[in-house]
Amino acid sequence: MKKNKSKKIRHTLLKIFGIVVALVGLFFAFTFVSNLILNKTDLKKIEPYGQLVPVDGKQMNVTIKGEGAETIVLIPGQGTASPTLDFELLIDELVTDYKVVVVEPFGYGWSDTTNTERTTSNIVKEIHTALEHVNVDEFILMGHSIAGIYALEYTNQYPEQVTAFIGVDTSVPHQSGMDAKLPLRTFAFAKQSGLLRFMSNFSSSPYTAFGYKEHTVEQLTLFSNKNSMNKTTLNELKLLSENFKAAQSLTFPEQLPLLLFIQQFGAGVPNWLELHEEQAKQSQYGKVIPLDGSHYLHHTKSKEIADATRQYLEQVKQQKQNNNQSQNLAQ
Repeated sequence: MKKNKSKKIRHTLLKIFGIVVALVGLFFAFTFVSNLILNKTDLKKIEPYGQLVPVDGKQMNVTIKGEGAETIVLIPGQGTASPTLDFELLIDELVTDYKVVVVEPFGYGWSDTTNTERTTSNIVKEIHTALEHVNVDEFILMGHSIAGIYALEYTNQYPEQVTAFIGVDTSVPHQSGMDAKLPLRTFAFAKQSGLLRFMSNFSSSPYTAFGYKEHTVEQLTLFSNKNSMNKTTLNELKLLSENFKAAQSLTFPEQLPLLLFIQQFGAGVPNWLELHEEQAKQSQYGKVIPLDGSHYLHHTKSKEIADATRQYLEQVKQQKQNNNQSQNLAQ
């Protein structure tokens, strides 16, 4: 009797387990097929912007706005689905005085994906090539987050091109936590299975609260579904630790104006302010400005960033003029 009951219980449990497995399989089959269909549908809804230029046999997207005498080149933080749209509020604040150029690295925005390893050296070389194609050869470099690592390489490789660097809560080589192992296979599965898209349906866009236009928010969502966790940005994450280690031997040129906007309360990274103050000392003109905001400071502090940038660059010009006058008098 007891044996019969045990068999029935086991049979029931196995049956339940089989049903659960089948339901899970059906769920992932649904998300996978839906994702394939919606990816094609999304591409028809995305509105092109900028211009595509040839880089290493691929197409890289570059957006140019404004006609100022000086040029600011913007490069994004890691994983930003559409750099041009993400920087929209900051561009609007800068474009009144500057020509603003947004470079969308491979895997971002309208740019192609690539199989080329996402080392800092490769990324910087590709950005340089894109800028050559749009005839931008002297500029103020401005970037967010991981752009701080790429900027170190860029200013050392092409010092004659960059007249200043403006960081928006930028990464620094010796910050902690950059050697952590990331679940890249899980990220890839979430993307390919459609689970990432499915989960995003249950959360509202963070851009809605920041004053972005409704149409821009819609386009950013489409770009997020298109680009999040693609093969190129996943490879960039894979090489994150290696790229940070390579940057530890680099410093910004002493004569390069260096302005660093950072989160006032440190983003959970130990000594965030001190790390940036130490980096600012690398430049004769180094300055750190803490702002009360999230890691994406340009989402909520674009006006403050633009105003302080203008003021800082003007002060540096005046300081350089005074130094030159003093040297001439001394001679």
